[in-house]
Amino acid sequence: MSYQVKFHQIRAFVEVARQGSIRGASRALNLSQPALTKSIKELEEGMAAQLFVRRSKGVTLTECGESFYQHANLILEELRAAQDDIRQRQGQLAGQINIGMGASISRTLMPAVITRFHVQHPRVKVRIMEGQLVSMINELRQGELDFTINTYCQGPYDHEFTFEKLFEKPFAIFCREGHPAIGARTINELLHYDWTMPTPRGSYYKQLEDVFMHRSQIPRIGIVCETFSSCISLVAQSDFLSILPQELGCDPLLAHRLVMLPVVETLPKATYYLIQRRDSRQTPLTESLITQFRMEARNIVYE
Repeated sequence: MSYQVKFHQIRAFVEVARQGSIRGASRALNLSQPALTKSIKELEEGMAAQLFVRRSKGVTLTECGESFYQHANLILEELRAAQDDIRQRQGQLAGQINIGMGASISRTLMPAVITRFHVQHPRVKVRIMEGQLVSMINELRQGELDFTINTYCQGPYDHEFTFEKLFEKPFAIFCREGHPAIGARTINELLHYDWTMPTPRGSYYKQLEDVFMHRSQIPRIGIVCETFSSCISLVAQSDFLSILPQELGCDPLLAHRLVMLPVVETLPKATYYLIQRRDSRQTPLTESLITQFRMEARNIVYE
């Protein structure tokens, strides 16, 4: 007969894994350390597997623990979403929505939608994570993110998530005001300069990397930025070149610092998708927020 895992054991295990220590989980859950230690011990004995390695400064997950954490965390997130769903269907317009945004979406599409949604539903807590899709995969898998709006290249995640195309966005090559590259009209004229790019792992920048390789136009990318903002700052304050959303050339905060180079080559547009887990069922308010993002996306017009 298989061991029946108890809810308080799942909650204790997940919090210890998140905090990296019994002491931290004890504070987070407002439970005594002996009670948490007992729950973890009973869970490990019942499953006949060691889930944590005890160290002098906290604990780390074993391979079995890592595997169990993926499932246990998803269970807790699904329960939270289920409770929100029931309350919302009963007329209680509250709860939490967790979303992921590509950096350029956070600058353009997101503010109007979130501001309007907050006015309509002030009791709903919205958590926004910013970054490329690759940095959000685990959170999407585990239910910690309800959806994301991001770029995507076909690949290993096709079977895990749904991808609903929202719009396309043009990108361009940028440099700082006064850069010696101003006046260049081809990418080949720019190849001897230093470039910086956001990480190319699985997004528009992976697509861009493939285009450059195909054309045998390989920029010297000496600096890879994990964040979009650091890439913009580096271009605005140094001689690095980069490829960024074309709209930055009209941004009132950046237009005087960034110059778009009108090269003759056509750069690929970035396609942005609404991305969700295939097996997810969204709460009514999450669906309402998604609908508002869809409507806002239809109003986007790029030349």
